[in-house]
Amino acid sequence: MKKVVIIDDEAAGRQLIQEYLADYPDLVVLGEANNGVDATKLINEFKPDLIFLDIQMPGMTGFDVLKHLEEIPQIIFSTAYDQYALKAFEVHAVDYLLKPYTKERFKSAIERLNDNKGVQQLTNSLLMDSDDYPDKILVQFNNKLVTLAVKEIIRIEAYGDYSKIVSSEKTYISNYGISQLEEKLNKKIFMRVHRSSIINIDKIKELHKYAKSYDVTMQNGDVVRVSRGYMDAIKKIIF
Repeated sequence: MKKVVIIDDEAAGRQLIQEYLADYPDLVVLGEANNGVDATKLINEFKPDLIFLDIQMPGMTGFDVLKHLEEIPQIIFSTAYDQYALKAFEVHAVDYLLKPYTKERFKSAIERLNDNKGVQQLTNSLLMDSDDYPDKILVQFNNKLVTLAVKEIIRIEAYGDYSKIVSSEKTYISNYGISQLEEKLNKKIFMRVHRSSIINIDKIKELHKYAKSYDVTMQNGDVVRVSRGYMDAIKKIIF
C-alpha cells in the first residue's frame, strides 16, 4: 500500500485524480489540499509515499512546497502549464501530467512508480542551491529523502562517487561527492582532514598524536586519521 496526498487548487483536478485512482486500490488517499501552505502541513503530517502536485497555487508554488518538506516522497506533477516540465524533471519527478490528460496517460504515470530512481536521484540541491551555507540538507534514507540539521553531522566519508554522512543518529548516503560537499558546507565548522574524510570540529572529543600525524576521536567514538597533506588544517585549531 502507498499513502497518497493530492494537491491541486482546483476541485475538478482533485476529483479527477480521485476517480482515476479508483482503479488502484493499493494507492490510498490520505488527504487533499488546495494551496501550498496547507499542502506543506498535510504532507509533513502524513508523510505520504506519493503526492500529486500542482505547480501554480495560492500561497506558494509546488516547487516551494518541496523546499519545506521534512521528507520528499515520490512526485507526480499535475498542471495546466507546460513551461515547468524541465524544472519538474530536474527535481526527478516520477512524471509530469499536463492537463487535460486521459486515463491512459494517468495509467502510464502510475506504472512508473515502481521505478524508485526519482527519489534516489533527487539531491539536496533543493536546500543547498543558495549562496548561504545551509542549516538543513536533504539526505537519502531508505526510499525517501529526509531533512538533516547540518549541526548534527559528525563526519563525512567518501563512498565511491558518493558520500556517507554520519550523524548522531544514523548514516546517510549523499549523491554529492566529498569534494562537492566540502564546497557546500561552512569551512569554519567542517574540516577536510583526509582525501576521504571531513569532520565537524564541534563534534571532536579527543585528538591523539600518532607517529607524524593525528587520530581524531569523534563524540560518537569514530576515529578519523588526519593525513599528512591536511596536517596544517588540524594544527590551526591546536593551541
